[in-house]
Amino acid sequence: MLGESIKGKSVIVTGASKGIGKGIARVFARHGAKVLVVGRNLAAAEAAAGEITGMGLVASAFSADVTRLPDMEAMATAAAERHGGVDVLCANAGMFPQMKIEEMSPEAWDEVQATNLKGTFLAVKACVPLLRKSGEGRIVITSSITGPVTGFPGWSHYGATKAGQLGFMRTACMELAKFGITVNAVMPGNVVTEGLAGLGEDYMKGMAAAVPLGTLGDVEDIGHAALFFASREARYITGQTLIVDGGQILPESQDALSQM
Repeated sequence: MLGESIKGKSVIVTGASKGIGKGIARVFARHGAKVLVVGRNLAAAEAAAGEITGMGLVASAFSADVTRLPDMEAMATAAAERHGGVDVLCANAGMFPQMKIEEMSPEAWDEVQATNLKGTFLAVKACVPLLRKSGEGRIVITSSITGPVTGFPGWSHYGATKAGQLGFMRTACMELAKFGITVNAVMPGNVVTEGLAGLGEDYMKGMAAAVPLGTLGDVEDIGHAALFFASREARYITGQTLIVDGGQILPESQDALSQM
């Protein structure tokens, strides 16, 4: 059964105090993993971890900033001390403040690059020594359809980071293959999270109408995709992407949906 090989594994999920990261953490915990719930805000991370432990599952919280290598190294050490090592890193932390190019300052651009792209690199760098010891090390990056496949006004900085993550992945998987570590990426479409809800009900309804399956995704839809990449069943898959979007990118126009 898919996910059986996750039992007992030590899993780090960055950006796990809310949204997609929280959903990923729940999915891994339900399949028997020991999950380190990582977020900048310790109280939020503890609340998310508490929801998992409240279900009788294994999780603990850790406060760290993905833009700082010492924080990422401390995160990896905490996972090793609490859960016996690091078998899976879900590099999920990200931000997407909506801002058009003419309004965007260089500082605003840099902030998104530091969290989404540099943060992915630093999390991976810090975890590689422990992933090497695992023997079945897995890295799963949360990218997006925005940037690699699609665009949306106000998200040029975000889209650049999400495309950049895939460029990083394709070389990282080659460098780490000799250690038995795989590196793959999940590319969500529009998923119901606190961040998406903040864009408004009209936005959510409009985006759902553009999805052939007629609904927005759930955070655990992304969690199950990450679970597959982390499983023993996916041992021969590396450097690959999986779009999870309900068919969102497929229609060539709005009219195509009306012909269904």
